[in-house]
Amino acid sequence: MARQGQFKNCSSVKTLGLVVWCAWACAVTVSADVDTSTGLGDNTLTNAVVEEPEFTDVIQNVTVPAGRSVRLACSVKNLGSYKVAWMHFEQSAILTVHNHVITRNPRVSVTHDKHRTWFLHISDVREEDKGRYMCQINTVTAKTQFGYLHVVVPPTIDDSLSSSDVIVREGANVTLTCRANGSPKPTIKWKRDDNSRISITKGHSVLEWEGEVLEMLRISRLDMGAYLCIASNGVPPTVSKRVKVSVDFPPMLWIPHQLVGAPLYYNVTLECFTEAHPTSLNYWTRDDGHMIHESLKYHMENTVGALAYKTHMKLLIRHITSEDYGTYKCVAKNPRGESDGTIRLYTSSPPTTTPDPNAMTVPPPSRPPRRDTPASDKGTKYQSNLNEIDKGKQKTDEGGGKATFNWVEGASQVTGKADRRRTSYSIVLFYVSYFLFFKF
Repeated sequence: MARQGQFKNCSSVKTLGLVVWCAWACAVTVSADVDTSTGLGDNTLTNAVVEEPEFTDVIQNVTVPAGRSVRLACSVKNLGSYKVAWMHFEQSAILTVHNHVITRNPRVSVTHDKHRTWFLHISDVREEDKGRYMCQINTVTAKTQFGYLHVVVPPTIDDSLSSSDVIVREGANVTLTCRANGSPKPTIKWKRDDNSRISITKGHSVLEWEGEVLEMLRISRLDMGAYLCIASNGVPPTVSKRVKVSVDFPPMLWIPHQLVGAPLYYNVTLECFTEAHPTSLNYWTRDDGHMIHESLKYHMENTVGALAYKTHMKLLIRHITSEDYGTYKCVAKNPRGESDGTIRLYTSSPPTTTPDPNAMTVPPPSRPPRRDTPASDKGTKYQSNLNEIDKGKQKTDEGGGKATFNWVEGASQVTGKADRRRTSYSIVLFYVSYFLFFKF
């Protein structure tokens, strides 16, 4: 009767999809109920009081990153001859029974602590391992409890479903897509590589855009550059994908000075500024259409600006002659079009220097400059004349008069206590000496 009841109970477990486990458990239970040594069978067991096994703790829910190892614990008491099994509930898969591993999954194993705690080990955890795990004791009415395994997976970007580098014409619409996988599901953000703003529509721009799809209307050359798709879900590391957006447009030219004047035999530099994508072919021509080449006369230089589609063109013309005056053209060509600009070089007067009004005026010397070494007898003669003049001046001074010469801004003033005649004589002597020295 006992066997029939046990197997009858086993048939009720079919709803769990665990027929194999139930049949095994029932067989073990039947063999445990019969004591073959006494031959008393079930009557002997009814006289003994046996405590049924029980769970002593709940199975803790566990969260683990993919690739790690995890251990689930099921604690019981009074297990006796009963058995413990582990199952993956969602997959209806028996993993272990007692000390035996039933599943063919090599990453699964089981251990126990003197039959009190039974551990289910899963190595190199994968996303498909997540779900409810059931620990069951094979009593007549099976006792079960559940624990949940959360598997978190860092984000990965699916390149096959995401945008790659794009090239569009200026004024077109652009749609960028970024798909990412992971657990929990990653969120997607878009940013520009240089941290400038993203132009969504005319008049509406943002620093970053959230969502798998980034759509930009009527794109311009200012929107050209690299865009970053950033995927994150709280599980490190965060990943990103770089998408380069190229905007094609025909060349455009700006000429700061269309008329340039330069004097003969001077050097002059002509300038043009271009914008083009793809990068344009830049060169200079004369008014007859002939291309200018690098030489001793000409030196050409193209400098790329902070934005790659901008170029500063320079043409240096050395030692200008009359043949160099006339018209020059700067030309820019790319697959989208061509543009040119004209500069006329004309002759102008050489630059002149004007006195600085703030410069100081130096007053003339108080006496004529002296020659350190007379060159001939003529010099000696002039020197003796000066000496005689000096003697005459000394005699005049000995007459009791005192005269002082003050130079103020190049004009002389005479002050003294002598009479007017003596003062006039002194002035005449000074100018005579000054005239003789510079005359000869």
